[in-house]
Amino acid sequence: MKKKNMYITSLLFSANLFLSIACSVDSGLNIQPEVKPENPTPSPVPQANKVKTFTTTSDGFIQLAQKEISLKAGESLAPSTILIDDTKVGQEIDGFGFAITYSTCYNLLHMSAADRADFLKRTYSETEGYGVSYARISIGCNDFSSTEYTLCDEKGLEHFRLYKDETDYVIPILKEILAINPKLKIVAAPWTCPKWMKVKDLKTKTPFDSWTDGHVNPDHYTDYANYFVKFVQTMKAEGINIYAVSPQNEPLNRANCASTYMPWQEQAEFVKELAKAFKKNALKTKIYLFDHNYNYDNKADQEDYPVKIYNALGNEFEGSEYVVGAAYHDYGGSNTELDDIYAKAPDKELIFSESSIGTWNNGRNLSARLLPDMKNVILGTVNRHCKAVLVWNLMLDEKMGPNLDGGCQTCYGAVDIASDYKTLHRNSHYYIISHISSVVRPGAVRIEDSSRSAHIKDVDYATFRNPDSTYGIVLANSGGHDQMITVSNGAYNFQVTVPAEGVVSCIWNPSVTSKKD
Repeated sequence: MKKKNMYITSLLFSANLFLSIACSVDSGLNIQPEVKPENPTPSPVPQANKVKTFTTTSDGFIQLAQKEISLKAGESLAPSTILIDDTKVGQEIDGFGFAITYSTCYNLLHMSAADRADFLKRTYSETEGYGVSYARISIGCNDFSSTEYTLCDEKGLEHFRLYKDETDYVIPILKEILAINPKLKIVAAPWTCPKWMKVKDLKTKTPFDSWTDGHVNPDHYTDYANYFVKFVQTMKAEGINIYAVSPQNEPLNRANCASTYMPWQEQAEFVKELAKAFKKNALKTKIYLFDHNYNYDNKADQEDYPVKIYNALGNEFEGSEYVVGAAYHDYGGSNTELDDIYAKAPDKELIFSESSIGTWNNGRNLSARLLPDMKNVILGTVNRHCKAVLVWNLMLDEKMGPNLDGGCQTCYGAVDIASDYKTLHRNSHYYIISHISSVVRPGAVRIEDSSRSAHIKDVDYATFRNPDSTYGIVLANSGGHDQMITVSNGAYNFQVTVPAEGVVSCIWNPSVTSKKD
């Protein structure tokens, strides 16, 4: 039996306890009713001499429970200590978030306006929520769209237009989110180019009238680059800034419901046109290469895909400053690949742009997913230089949709909503993004110099300094026993209990610590 009874007992009497009867045995599609917390408003702003904490346990008994603990001046000699030294810092953080697909927006818009506003505020507000700060959208359709389409299905860019998925669903939801958190960053990627730009192969350039597979005809590289420009400009006219794009979602995946095959050699040539078009039109949108799996789908000639593009293009082509880095998914391989890419291109950025949960990985079972997802999707990427971490759909319904044939038919959302469009079941991806967003703000830097004592076992963590002088740490305890851990920088310290198979996020402001404490 896991020794976390004392911790749970203390939290049961906390005014901020967040309980739900959705438990770890629920791995099917029955969404169980949620019990509203006594204090439903997250408050991630630490008070003087206090550390704000958020706690979730993998059994689902404690879910983002809030608590305050004392922040004390002075050095600690406790045997289980994480010592923070922020004289050396790593990457700056852009944010953490979810994909905002048509399916997500369809479900959100079927909620009552009041329930939707409450959910979005809880998720995205920096003062009355968890401060989620990033979103991913598609340029045209994805496998969670209403149908297959691009934004220019009739030949000629004069026919470019937004589809109803954007105008009636995605854009209205993005505007609601931006009203809550104007700092939201948005990255966008196409699943397919317009079919009139496709060829079966580059040698014969035989037209390829298919949503799936095919290559971009090099004769249309300029047209396709301007397609991206039109998308960025059109969204800007709607009041939505596109912070970054990738040239192709999963460029080595031929089999998605909508896809375009784009090996590194072809992406390199297209990116030159894309960067030039962005510069010509004075856009500020970044370009992230690749946007696919750690293992390059086991294609030997595609290994180190982004590095091969960096080396092939150099830094002298027009618009080279727009090509800032690469994006990765985790459907194959290990996040240790991020270390390899960083070592080979340390001047380039890295982001993690997609991960999913579903029937194949017991995705609705929090006891199976919370710790692995926190360790691999969050801590395993930010500790390997990623500036941003995004997971797939924010919200799906209890039937894992709506979705398209040929796309993922077995995916769960970070949140699943019942047929009443009111009852919510939060899955691991909602918790992991909320945990780190609640204590790490855009513009934070990761602290590289922090060391643990040998007494601390089975705990993974990452530490950050925020732009407002607060600090954040996220701790994940995969062991079978509660662990009392002291966090200190030599001038102040606090003690936090990390429950067995649990996650704790902490945020504090040492500049308001009273020396008498």
